[in-house]
Amino acid sequence: MEDPSLCGRACQFIKPDYPKLEARIHGRARAGTGDELFFGPFKSMVRAALVPAAEGAQWTGITTRIGERLLETGAVDAILTMTADADDRWRPVPVLITQAADMAKARGMRMGYAPLLALLETAREAGHRRLAVIGIPCQVYALRELEAELDLESLTVIGTPCSDNTTTENFHEFLALLDENPDSITYLEFRADYHVELRFADGRKREIPFLSLPISQLAPDFFPLTCRTCVDYTNALSDITVGYMAGQGDQWLIVRNERGQALLDLLGDEVRLSEPRSLGKRRAAVKGFIANVERAAGGLPLRRMPDWVRPIVSWLQPRTGPRGLEFARTRIEMKAAETVIHLRREEPRRMKSMVPDHVWRLVEPYGLTPTQDELSAPSPDRRSARTPDAR
Repeated sequence: MEDPSLCGRACQFIKPDYPKLEARIHGRARAGTGDELFFGPFKSMVRAALVPAAEGAQWTGITTRIGERLLETGAVDAILTMTADADDRWRPVPVLITQAADMAKARGMRMGYAPLLALLETAREAGHRRLAVIGIPCQVYALRELEAELDLESLTVIGTPCSDNTTTENFHEFLALLDENPDSITYLEFRADYHVELRFADGRKREIPFLSLPISQLAPDFFPLTCRTCVDYTNALSDITVGYMAGQGDQWLIVRNERGQALLDLLGDEVRLSEPRSLGKRRAAVKGFIANVERAAGGLPLRRMPDWVRPIVSWLQPRTGPRGLEFARTRIEMKAAETVIHLRREEPRRMKSMVPDHVWRLVEPYGLTPTQDELSAPSPDRRSARTPDAR
């Protein structure tokens, strides 16, 4: 943007203050117990599917359809989101969309870095005062920090969850490890049933169990430290989060405030809703992940499992492992533990400023507790704090 100093003031990875922003945006900070501790403030959570699913959508197309409805109803002047580079379907390119029909160009997942918020200035110069933004957590955090200075009539934020990002070039290397003809891959998704789904230009589909992914062949810095220490997987500062983790094949919506409910209402009968379920236990999975991260010594988690065992475990995971909301809680606790472990190893001086209190609460049941030097301010006796159920 025109003023480069804004990054130092707005970046999530310098000194995030989630309680302040949650209170300003949602009217209150997240509760210290229950599912808000994991997922951030919310009014409701639902499983959802657009009926029929939109062609070419990453899941069923809910995010794209909400954008279309905002433009169709005149609720916003423009939507700031990502589309694909003309020469590389996987490379994200920021775009301002003003016509509902053009939202179809934004369907699907991209992998890489792109300056989404730089187009805020373009939007302002074009006279767009009612703006919607579709973004990942680090983009949304900075957006919320700058919101008061944008002089907008209204701002609507549709968030998608994000765990790990990498360069588009790195992602192409990953695709090449998955298939001998990586250029024919048109779709990739990490699913909540412990499989990665690939789709190909000729119509083929292929599913790969998580345990069979070539993680050990990736460079230790395949994901940057910022992604490995992100504390906002579920995009807690959005008005509505549209994800998948607790969807069990459908999408998973976290409606966070009245604006988020209005977005869901825009879909009317086009969306099928149901209650999310919670199955299985997460504690063993999280403990095993923590041990793998600690053994990796700063790189990607190592898996020390005999090859003959992997097919058995891959068969069992979607049947007996954490599923639904429990799968989502599992991933949140894993990300919280990863944050603490990587920061302690690589940037210990940043522990005070980058680890919010809710992250310490999530990892406390697994023996990861802060030293006094790691706390940003004096803290009450943590032994008396209520902690999430990690049985």
